[in-house]
Amino acid sequence: MKKLLTLIAAVALNVTAFAQTWKVDKAHSHLSFTITHLAVSDVDGSFKSYDATITADKADFSDAKFDFSANTSSVSTDNDQRDGHLKGEDFFNVAKYPTVTFKSTSIKSAGTNKYKLGGNMTLNGVTKPVVFDLVYRGTITNPMSKAPVAGFVATGTIKRSDFKFGSKYGSPMLSDEVTFKAAGEFAKAN
Repeated sequence: MKKLLTLIAAVALNVTAFAQTWKVDKAHSHLSFTITHLAVSDVDGSFKSYDATITADKADFSDAKFDFSANTSSVSTDNDQRDGHLKGEDFFNVAKYPTVTFKSTSIKSAGTNKYKLGGNMTLNGVTKPVVFDLVYRGTITNPMSKAPVAGFVATGTIKRSDFKFGSKYGSPMLSDEVTFKAAGEFAKAN
């Protein structure tokens, strides 16, 4: 029995030894969204305050787990009046729902360095499964810090109606579809 417990402990240590955590480098990353207004123009926005981590055992990130959160009060569309409206009860309701989150539940190959990243997104107090297109842009050594850095771009579209988000404003005032883009660098944390 003692040998079995020792073996289990050794296997557990070896498995966790391979797990790598990567933290987002906010100076070289961004999280943005686009929505169509009055069916004729696109309005772009971003979140200025967010955090993201990746945990992976494999060097090609084919088993990666992504965890992301954004502070809803940091939403910015470069228009103070619109930003104030977005932070209110009609949209993000930042007092009640201070964060938007995404936690991955699956990652499936979709070609060389391309994946379908499935997970649960929570927006406006509603959690729904979503799928993003993920491109792994490679891993290099940062010449300044000498640390490994990996690059990713994730894009996908959600329906506002699925999250009861901005439900007072139907089409064509605002499109039901909102496209998200997350792009950036992740530095190896361990």
